[in-house]
Amino acid sequence: MADLFADDLPPSASSGEPREDAPLADRLRPRTLADVVGQEHLTGPEGAIGRMVGAGRLSSMILWGPPGTGKTSTARLLAAAVGMRFAAVSAVFSGVADLKKAFAEAETMAKAGQRTLLFVDEIHRFNRAQQDGFLPFVERGTVTLVGATTENPSFALNAALLSRAQVLILHRLDQAALGTLLDKAEALEGPLPLDAAAREALIASADGDGRFLLNQAETLYAAKIAEPLDPAGLGQFLQRRVAVYDKDRDGHYNLISALHKSVRGSDPQAALYYLARMLTAGEEPLYLLRRLTRMASEDIGLADPQALQQCLAAKQAYEFLGSPEGEGAIVQACLYLATAPKSNAAYMAQKAAWKSAKETGSLSPPANILNAPTKLMKDIGYGKDYAYDHDAPDGFSGDNYWPEDMAPQTFYDPVERGFEREVKKRIEWWDRKRAERRGQ
Repeated sequence: MADLFADDLPPSASSGEPREDAPLADRLRPRTLADVVGQEHLTGPEGAIGRMVGAGRLSSMILWGPPGTGKTSTARLLAAAVGMRFAAVSAVFSGVADLKKAFAEAETMAKAGQRTLLFVDEIHRFNRAQQDGFLPFVERGTVTLVGATTENPSFALNAALLSRAQVLILHRLDQAALGTLLDKAEALEGPLPLDAAAREALIASADGDGRFLLNQAETLYAAKIAEPLDPAGLGQFLQRRVAVYDKDRDGHYNLISALHKSVRGSDPQAALYYLARMLTAGEEPLYLLRRLTRMASEDIGLADPQALQQCLAAKQAYEFLGSPEGEGAIVQACLYLATAPKSNAAYMAQKAAWKSAKETGSLSPPANILNAPTKLMKDIGYGKDYAYDHDAPDGFSGDNYWPEDMAPQTFYDPVERGFEREVKKRIEWWDRKRAERRGQ
């Protein structure tokens, strides 16, 4: 739902009608769960929240979703729907003393027969020890905890806390949900000074954030614009919402994962889109070049040996040109990788070889290929009967290079794609020659 939009409101703002001069988002905040926009998968009769409300009893939960999707509003309405007392703290502004006070008040109210829903905004900002402090009160039922977070709970919250709470995901508001919000605003304030195309552009500019959309609408109403704006006029008048992107948080990892999988899946258009998402959001270009270089080895390898060279050349070009000119070289490398034949044979060979090396410990190579720089080493057989390949027919001796107590292994198995098709032919040729040399 659009957080209509109590995420930034003090607890006292949850009771009574909003003032006439209150922000538009406050005046349009939902009064019941049925008014919540865009989260019907949770609030509907078959949704997790709908079922709990229908049963008249809530379990502790974590509401996880982007900004402006209704986490705070949903929590307030939940308390009202089941007749619970609502208490709120913010991890941004609250400390241990505030939590102790909230728990003490909840225990007092519990003795009087009044259950408490404790809403903790930005719960991921509490440290691990503070999060552990919730556990005894949740377990005893002193409070029903409803936490709100924009961060992935798997990374941001203690496992012990997660085991005692359901994680419910609030979706980014889609075009239909945002359109519904504007309909509500226009029913209250009158038509927006926009033509149809500009109205669509306004919705797109919100990037799924209902609160931002209503704040933009309020700015338009306050401007008293005489003639409807077209998209160009709207663009000059309002700023587009900056995309949510924290370089060390979930959005960062989701986008780099999407870029990697688009390259691996040979979709250059999608790969370029995710590359653009990250670069325009301020991602460090050299980080992207490092990841592209990794993709060149992991997902392409010898199917196209030029893929790695393209990435290294792109790094050199970017360092020489800087931004924004150097970003064209990053784009070129990304498109080259996405359109190149794919093989993870070298990557899988590395994993298999590393595993075998760990398992076989300190097995010595066969004596004939050991280095013998001293007379003693020669006397004990180091290098004895070594076959110098350049002296053999075809420059190939067919000798055995594996430890005596280890059978030859096959780690690298080239695919029938790209240059690896030729590599596969080479390996098969050497294998045939090896069999001939050994009289097999």
